[in-house]
Amino acid sequence: MKKTALFGAIALALSVAASAKEWKEIRVGIDATYKPFTYKTPDGKPTGFDVDIANALCAELKAKCVFVEQAWDGMIPGLNAKKYDAIVSSMSITEERKRAVDFTGKYYNTPSRIVVKLGGAIKNVPADLKGKKIGVLKGSTQEKYAKGELEGAGAVVVPYEAQDQVYLDIKSGRLDGTVADSVEVYEGFLKTADGKGWGFVGPVLNEPKYFGEGAGIAVRKSDQDLKAALNKAIGTIRANGTWKKINDKYFNFEVWGK
Repeated sequence: MKKTALFGAIALALSVAASAKEWKEIRVGIDATYKPFTYKTPDGKPTGFDVDIANALCAELKAKCVFVEQAWDGMIPGLNAKKYDAIVSSMSITEERKRAVDFTGKYYNTPSRIVVKLGGAIKNVPADLKGKKIGVLKGSTQEKYAKGELEGAGAVVVPYEAQDQVYLDIKSGRLDGTVADSVEVYEGFLKTADGKGWGFVGPVLNEPKYFGEGAGIAVRKSDQDLKAALNKAIGTIRANGTWKKINDKYFNFEVWGK
């Protein structure tokens, strides 16, 4: 009886191993409008912290990374429709998203902030946001926060297909502010000439019910082998110094977070 059970277990293990996909190529979904995490060089090539992390993980798995661009609010539907195999694009691990996809552990974690024109009428949030237009990335954790916390105070929450579109409308005067990842908004807007005179207001935003547990890599629920391989690779690049090398290329502080 024990021998039969053993043979059955071996047969099952061999069957699972035979059916497991060899990930020689990993198609990676990205929204390339999120500097410095994911954006494009002047000649149109994807680059940024997320892209370098994805390439480092693919190198550990001896796989080729192929980047596929996707508007943010279609990211998870695109993954489940098999347009790509993983999302490495600053996607926060939230309970809502975990109902549709699986995640690796985090590969970084930074808080969000509200950004407004400094020296103006907006000093206390959310009270001073009544009637003010706040731009957010459609489908983002920042949109969820803004709708959950700022709309009730009278703010007008305006969703956009891409975060860089938010900054264009701030520049043109069509928006009074934004809720964004603190690092992204600093690098992508506040540090630029267009961001002069703008800055953070209110506290750091990191409530797990809105912002989750950090940025992880999303995979389809059926691809548990890929999830396990990516988790192992994240641990490896953290241990061997590759993650820190990528971090230091873009930031003068560590974005791993708590």
